[in-house]
Amino acid sequence: MTDKTFTLSQIFPTKTRVRLVSVWLIVVLFMFFGQNLLSDSITGTIALGTFLVLLFTIIGAAFGVVKEADELAHKLGEPYGTLILTLSIVSIEVILIAAVMLGPGENPTIGKDSIFSVMMIIMNLVIGLCILLGGLKFGEQEYNAQGTLSYLGMIIMLGGIGLLLPNFIQGAGGGAFTSTQALVLAGFVIVLYGVFLLFQMKRYKYLYIQPKAGSMEIRFAQHDAVNQNGGEGTGENESLVHSVEPINKNEIVIRTLILLGMILPIVLLSHHMAVVVDYGIKAANLPPLLGGVLIAIIVFTPESMTAVKAALNNEFQRAINLCHGAFVSTVGLTIPSVLLVGLITGKTVLFGMTSTETILFIITLLLSLMTFMGKRTTPIMGMMHLVLFAVFMLLIFNP
Repeated sequence: MTDKTFTLSQIFPTKTRVRLVSVWLIVVLFMFFGQNLLSDSITGTIALGTFLVLLFTIIGAAFGVVKEADELAHKLGEPYGTLILTLSIVSIEVILIAAVMLGPGENPTIGKDSIFSVMMIIMNLVIGLCILLGGLKFGEQEYNAQGTLSYLGMIIMLGGIGLLLPNFIQGAGGGAFTSTQALVLAGFVIVLYGVFLLFQMKRYKYLYIQPKAGSMEIRFAQHDAVNQNGGEGTGENESLVHSVEPINKNEIVIRTLILLGMILPIVLLSHHMAVVVDYGIKAANLPPLLGGVLIAIIVFTPESMTAVKAALNNEFQRAINLCHGAFVSTVGLTIPSVLLVGLITGKTVLFGMTSTETILFIITLLLSLMTFMGKRTTPIMGMMHLVLFAVFMLLIFNP
């Protein structure tokens, strides 16, 4: 591929500059004045005003993320485009979880709570919306079946080890791993996730590319043509995947930096949003778990918006890469990070789920298998996922 010349004003237009400066201005203001504004003397009026400012800022940044993610996805091809977005958001989320663990106080279930909330949001709410809206627009949608099943295999493996296993072993008691178990299992998860990423980015990346219409797969015999052209087919394979635009390395670097510049404010402001949401939840006497779910939704808003947009553009494999990839990355990065931080600091880490969470976890896995073992997606499967998410929300309010 040959580089195409782009000017900085094309890559980084005035609208994007204004959005980036405005968002970071709010971040800076909250860094200096947020603690005083959201002190113990906070009132309902201040909380509401702060919530609206934060909400509009986060939404504005989210639209910026979606724009840059779309550009990168079309220029780099799958799975690189979605991997940049997924790993950026999940990595920052994991850093925040580690920061909470390293702070004062005990938060033994923060890793488990985060993983489970992300699962119910990504695997049911977002996937459900993608399937339902995409199905209503196109009737049915196709995807790369073999690659999709590899995602589900990783979810079953990593989720089973991290969330189901602790409740059924002797361990350290109370659903905690012993030090040896934690160290070895963290190593297993890191190795498995690392090998998965290596295969996804190298020899087997054809499994995560949209096949040509009427086909549910790209065969291994065709993988060289696909891989060598960065996702573009040639000759008889030209319709295997969507075309990829010529790559300009400088443009990729600049757009990646802009993407990170839009993602960071969302995560940084989520702490202040959590304070406001917690205040509102306590004032309205709502379940505490609702706060964590709302913050998780806010943090993953850019990825969710990008996934739904991909489904509406009939790029359903990209929607799967975003949703399933986000959860695989969440589990693959969170479990070892939290276990290692626990070992280093001596703090208790509990990954075992409650009985209600266990049932919802298993139903989600079974429903996901049923959804993606068929030939194509259909809207009714999307409704099933959305109803399961509604059940999850019901049990938060009425356990």
